[in-house]
Amino acid sequence: MSFQDIRKSRRFLSAEEIRLLVFILFGLAILFALNIFLAEILPGGEWLYLRWSGARAFLVEQVEPYSTTIAERVQKIVYGRNAFASEYSYVLNDPFHIVLLYTPLARFFSFPVARAVWMVFAEGALVASVLFAFRLADWQPPRWLYISLVGFGLFGYFNVISLISGSPAIFIAFLCICILLALRSFNDELAGGLLVFIAYQWEVSGLFFLFIVILVVANRRWGVLVGFGMSFFVLFVVSFLANQGWGLPYVRAVLSVWYKAGNLNFSHFLSSLFPNSTLPLGLIASALLGPLVLIEWIGSARAHFRRVVWTACLSLAVTPLLGFAIFPSNHVVLILPAIFILTLVWERWNRNRTLAASSVLVVMFFVPFGLYGLTFLNGGEVFKDLLTVLPPAAAVIGLYWMRWWAVRSRRTWFDQIGDIA
Repeated sequence: MSFQDIRKSRRFLSAEEIRLLVFILFGLAILFALNIFLAEILPGGEWLYLRWSGARAFLVEQVEPYSTTIAERVQKIVYGRNAFASEYSYVLNDPFHIVLLYTPLARFFSFPVARAVWMVFAEGALVASVLFAFRLADWQPPRWLYISLVGFGLFGYFNVISLISGSPAIFIAFLCICILLALRSFNDELAGGLLVFIAYQWEVSGLFFLFIVILVVANRRWGVLVGFGMSFFVLFVVSFLANQGWGLPYVRAVLSVWYKAGNLNFSHFLSSLFPNSTLPLGLIASALLGPLVLIEWIGSARAHFRRVVWTACLSLAVTPLLGFAIFPSNHVVLILPAIFILTLVWERWNRNRTLAASSVLVVMFFVPFGLYGLTFLNGGEVFKDLLTVLPPAAAVIGLYWMRWWAVRSRRTWFDQIGDIA
C-alpha cells in the first residue's frame, strides 16, 4: 500500500473552489446586509431581545437576568408599556446554560446587528429543517416541489413571524429533526447531547422530549441517556461556575411564567371561540388527547421507524393543545409534521399525486395568511384565535388522516435501519 506524501499534497484551493467560496461569501454578505436592513425597519424581535437583554445584563450591567427589570424592557417593546397583571410578563425563564449561548451576541453586537446575525442563522436552520425533513421521511420530491417546500420553509406564515419575533422555536424544530436522524443512524450519544438543548421550552417540545425518553428506555438505548447526562452535567457545572446564584431566580421565573400563561392556553382560546358553552372544553380535549398520545407512544416503542417519526410529529402537534401556553411563533415546529404529511400524500395518491400534494401545500401556505388578513378586515378576535389554535389542531387531523399509510409496515425499526441508515 502506498501513502501520499503530505508534503506534496495540494496546499492551495483550485480556481473553481476559490470562485465557489467567493460566491458563498458574497451571498452571505448580501443576506447579512438585507437582514440588518430588516432588523432596522421591522418591529418585533421580542423573544430574541429577551435573551439578548438577559445575557447583556449578566455580562455588562451586572443585573440579574431573571429580574423584572429585564422583563419590563421587553414589555415596552411588545405593549409599549409595562404589562398589566392579566398579560404575559415576558420574564426570562431559560436555564442559565441557554442564556450563555446568547452571550456572544450580547457582548459584541448592538441589538439590531445581533438580530441580523441571529436571523442569518435562523434562516439557515429553516432551510436545513426542510432538507433534513426530506431525509428523515426518505422522500425525494420533484424539483418544483422541492423548491416550493424550501420556499414554504422560509416564507410560510408561522415561519416568518417566528423569524421576525426572534423565537428560539426555529432552532428547537431543527434540533428535533436532528435528534430523530441521530437515533435512526444509532448516534445515540449525539442524540442525547442534543436533547439537552430542547429540554427547557416545554410548551414547544415537552411531549417530544418525553416520547424520546420512553422510546429510549423501551429499546434500551442507554447511550442516549449517557449522552444526555454527560452534556447536562457539563452545562450545569459551567452555568454554576459562571453564575452561582442563578438557580433560585430561575425557578421563580419559571413559576411566574407558568402562572401568567393561564390566559394563553388552549382552554382559554376555546372559551373565547365558544363563549356560550357550559362545558370545560379544554379539560375535555386534554382528557381525550392525553391518553391517545400515550397509547401512540406505547405502540411506537418498538415499531418501524416511519411510525416513530409519525408519533414524534404527533407529539409536536398535540403539545399546544394540552394546557401549555400557545404562541403562534412556536408553530414553526409544525414544519416537520407538514412535510411528513405531504410525503404520505405523495405516496398515497400515485395517479393524482401532483394535484393532491399541490392542494395540501396551497392550503398550508395560504390559509394562515388569509386568516391573518381577516383579523384586520373584521377587527375581531375570532380569526386571531383561530390563527392560534387551528394549526396544531389541523396538524393532528392531518396526521390521523394519513395514519394508516404511516404505520402499515410490519417491520420493526431495528430491521429497517440497514435500509435507510
